[in-house]
Amino acid sequence: MAAFTFDHIHLRSPDPEATAAFYQRVFGAEIKHGPQRIDISLGGQAIFVSPLTDPATGEAPSAPYRGLEHIGLAVTNIDAVVAEMKAKGVPFTMEPTTIRPGVRIAFLRGPENVSIELLERSAA
Repeated sequence: MAAFTFDHIHLRSPDPEATAAFYQRVFGAEIKHGPQRIDISLGGQAIFVSPLTDPATGEAPSAPYRGLEHIGLAVTNIDAVVAEMKAKGVPFTMEPTTIRPGVRIAFLRGPENVSIELLERSAA
């Protein structure tokens, strides 16, 4: 079987600058402007943000839904991270919650209705 490695996530936005700025402000992502898109590096993962080019582009769905549902980011000290993000005005759809021993999660809403999970794993 062929070997596969993860390359990127691609987002479409009516305002790529604002979308990229959100990821930079909230997560400290690095931004690189290109001629047709903005490339973001977040936790070592490439995220490409392109403008909407087709007027028939549909709205983003609200979670939960089928298909790619959310982005998960690992953090340490989830309560402090959530408090810091709330101070920046970030909207949360789920407060920090223990889903099983040693695993706590929270969800926030990013631009274009992207659901982003914060996940803290501890030795249990």
